Amino acid sequence: MTAKTRLFVDHPLAKGNRVSLSQPQAHYLFGVMRLAVGDAVSLFNGIDGEWRGEIVVAGKRKGELECSEQTKPLQMPPDLWLCFAPIKKTRTDFIVEKAAEMGAAKICPVQTDYTNSERIKQERLQAHAVEAAEQCGGTYVPEVLELKKLSAMLDHWPAERQIMFCDETELGVATSLASAVRGPWAILIGPEGGFSPSERSRLHAMPQAHVVSLGPRILRADTAAVAAMTVWQTALGDWT
Repeated sequence: MTAKTRLFVDHPLAKGNRVSLSQPQAHYLFGVMRLAVGDAVSLFNGIDGEWRGEIVVAGKRKGELECSEQTKPLQMPPDLWLCFAPIKKTRTDFIVEKAAEMGAAKICPVQTDYTNSERIKQERLQAHAVEAAEQCGGTYVPEVLELKKLSAMLDHWPAERQIMFCDETELGVATSLASAVRGPWAILIGPEGGFSPSERSRLHAMPQAHVVSLGPRILRADTAAVAAMTVWQTALGDWT
């Protein structure tokens, strides 16, 4: 039986393994959730699937759990990157959370010509990805990369990875992914100001790029990320 409380841990998980909690984790389990010795927690580390962990030590600042049985195997997401230009803090947090929930394998913040934000807090965004995986029942946590210039990323773009290029200038143009090839993919979402003419020209010229419209209205960047992942998952991902 799967426990209601789920926790991501940086420890190997196997039958009989003991898992030591950090102070914040101990506070969450024992101070917030009011769990005690003998209660069960679902543990996952992104490698070994999900395990039932029984609390054997419960303190204000520390705790320990013992793995008893695997409750889920590791469920890998599709080989999909979400590449997006960071926006305002809370809306960037939203994009990362939804990307983790919806099955992105990697989250890639990119700095475009019109990106307003020149830095991100990678550690904080990674923590949001962990929290999203804990809440949605996933056993895998996507890596959040450091902010990188879009031009530099495209300079070394893998030949085999296709790009779903969400171009706001193609409003109303219905491009279907139904006939597109499966395999490694990336979704590219631009900033609030859109892509620059040079970026758009470069992407249109790339053989891997598939230009896709997200409907007759211009969407906010955070809405566009969710809409694009929905379109891709429906056509090519593990929702099909």
